[in-house]
Amino acid sequence: MSSKLFVHTHPYEPFLFPEATKLIVGTLPPPRFTTGELKEDDVDFCYGSRNGMLWPILDRIFDLNLKYETTAEAAEQRKKFLLKRKIGVCDIVGSAERHKIDASDLGMQNAKLRDLIMYLQKYTNVDTLLFTGGNSKNGPEYFFRRQLKEYGLQLEVVSGEVPRVHQFMLPSSMNGTEKSRIVKTVSLTAPSGAANRAVGSLQTYKDLKSRNPKFNTLDFRVMQYKEFF
Repeated sequence: MSSKLFVHTHPYEPFLFPEATKLIVGTLPPPRFTTGELKEDDVDFCYGSRNGMLWPILDRIFDLNLKYETTAEAAEQRKKFLLKRKIGVCDIVGSAERHKIDASDLGMQNAKLRDLIMYLQKYTNVDTLLFTGGNSKNGPEYFFRRQLKEYGLQLEVVSGEVPRVHQFMLPSSMNGTEKSRIVKTVSLTAPSGAANRAVGSLQTYKDLKSRNPKFNTLDFRVMQYKEFF
């Protein structure tokens, strides 16, 4: 294994706008998005990997008829949808180092985080963070908890069932001169193939699968995401 580190930098700025009420929060897209070596059915936008399930899930929920190709039109379709539904995207990792060039969260070292608290204070209509993964090491919730701790804040449990729901009280500015607000967080099952094993082990999934043998891990995510999007 080469000792040379790959610096995996997030290729996209946060997709944020004043009307946003929800924020999708992940970590980093696959390294090929950083190096610009996209595959022909990748989309050059957040969560655009041909292997990712976020857009296929949303496509099914909202009947979007999305294109899956590396064109400006495909990226524009997604941006229009997000604007219309008042959903922003702000992945928490700005950059990380890797020994092995792959997309695993566990492989990230020396992660430099984007300051989500600062963004939340700036975009005051956001009341929900939708994590594309849970609290496992280097997942979006894991990093966010670390960031909250630095601000002296913490998550409170709202629901311990999958997907886990938490909330915290966000001061509108750290000097506390303005009104605080409650922000909810939802830790969705990750929209990646790597999470399929975890889905398969859930009792809820097993029960649904036994009732309908054709029910699969994508169907499960569609059902879960529908409630929060």
